[in-house]
Amino acid sequence: MNTKYDFDAPGDRLVYVKPVAVADLPDEVREHSDGMEHVYAVHDSDGQQLALVANRALAFALARQHDMTPVTVH
Repeated sequence: MNTKYDFDAPGDRLVYVKPVAVADLPDEVREHSDGMEHVYAVHDSDGQQLALVANRALAFALARQHDMTPVTVH
């Protein structure tokens, strides 16, 4: 599929969702992980982390509730 996407479209706020190993997080964050091995981070287009959440579905829901367009980062 060769459909062009205008990443600079007004009002379109793209955010990136990626899995993060809990072991790679700071101690104070790991204390609240409740035994999870992975959480999901939501980042803006500049790479700034906006949120950490328990699962991918929650990350996408959070982004959409804030009028953002989530995409998965591999």
